[in-house]
Amino acid sequence: MDALLLVHRDRRLVFAMAIACLMQRPLAASDTWHQWRGPNRDGFVAGAAWPDGLEPSRVEKQWRIDLGPSYSGPVVAGDLVIVTETLDAATEHVRAIDRATGQERWHAEWEGALRVPFFAASNGSWIRSTPCVDGDRVYVAGMRDTLVCLDAATGRERWRVDFMGALESPLPAFGFVSSPLVIGDHVFVQAGSGFVKLDKLTGGIVWRVLEDGGGMSGSAFSSPYPTVLGGVPQILVQGREELAGVDPEKGTVLWKTPVEAFRGMNIVTPTVCAGRVFTTSYGGGSYLFAVDAARADKPVEQVWRNKIQGYMSTPVVIGGHAYVHLRNQRFACLDLATGQEAWITKPCGRYWSLVAQGDRILALDETGDLRLIRATPEKYDLLGSAKVAAEESWAHLAVEGEQLLVRDLKGLSAYRWR
Repeated sequence: MDALLLVHRDRRLVFAMAIACLMQRPLAASDTWHQWRGPNRDGFVAGAAWPDGLEPSRVEKQWRIDLGPSYSGPVVAGDLVIVTETLDAATEHVRAIDRATGQERWHAEWEGALRVPFFAASNGSWIRSTPCVDGDRVYVAGMRDTLVCLDAATGRERWRVDFMGALESPLPAFGFVSSPLVIGDHVFVQAGSGFVKLDKLTGGIVWRVLEDGGGMSGSAFSSPYPTVLGGVPQILVQGREELAGVDPEKGTVLWKTPVEAFRGMNIVTPTVCAGRVFTTSYGGGSYLFAVDAARADKPVEQVWRNKIQGYMSTPVVIGGHAYVHLRNQRFACLDLATGQEAWITKPCGRYWSLVAQGDRILALDETGDLRLIRATPEKYDLLGSAKVAAEESWAHLAVEGEQLLVRDLKGLSAYRWR
């Protein structure tokens, strides 16, 4: 028994160390934009300090390639950029592009498409999830609830999991939207009408938790986020109706709480500040939760709720303030200690992807305008802007050193930010 307890303790220590390494800041300069929202999944990047201004002359186009539509953000695998596309509403494609030249190095594809329901269909039924690069492997989610593991150097398929077949779960109404997360030897996904842990080398399913029956409720929009709260390593998992903390080893649901949202549109990735969890939802509001998994009677409690509503844009947290793009197309600074707005702008775009370094924020809106903002609770401080896309840009901006990678609905562009 003592040996078993020691093994269990050691496994928890390994997971805690893995999560701590994933989430640590400041980042090493070698850390790359290999997954959803960058090295630590929080929108922050390392490297040389960003400038105090942004003018068009500081943004030099290196190359551009044409692609079919996609909402997936570009990710970096060494000297490659990995992008996805849906063609002819029938096949999904993954392409590896040389970062220096824009030349294609490899290509993979498979059959897979669906038409999303309601008003979302007017914006397109294209592949949505951002891939994840882990060493020599790339994990790509297909719309029809599949996860495909590709060789990062060649594009050769190593394994594939069809969650509908493996778990007898229904086709998710909005497709596989959530972006994969890799910790240690496993990959975690919100798929199969729940939250699933797989062996990253074989695709073998280890466990599934937070099962919700699938259908509309099973189409998770948010992406999992690893953290440590109260000394307990866990993964924040936000479904369409609830936010939960899950033990990454055993799959135990440590705590969960409802998050109100119109038609379950909990889209943003939760963030953590000073040991508390912040999230915001369409039709619900903005919330801060205090979490202590050791408190069995009440492991989670709502600290405050503000009526302002985020939508699709995941906020960045700087200096105890959340910088949030809102459902009403405004940009706001929210004090996380009090829940009060420091300021709110006039309408300025339907969607922003946010990337940060220090007290600087880069914001790319859906029209292709890139803004550089100084993060301060005193006022909205715009330092400059530049046009980086002529087409609608709904994918998340990626920043790798001095290179900006912009995926619009008709192609991928690389810029050198001087």
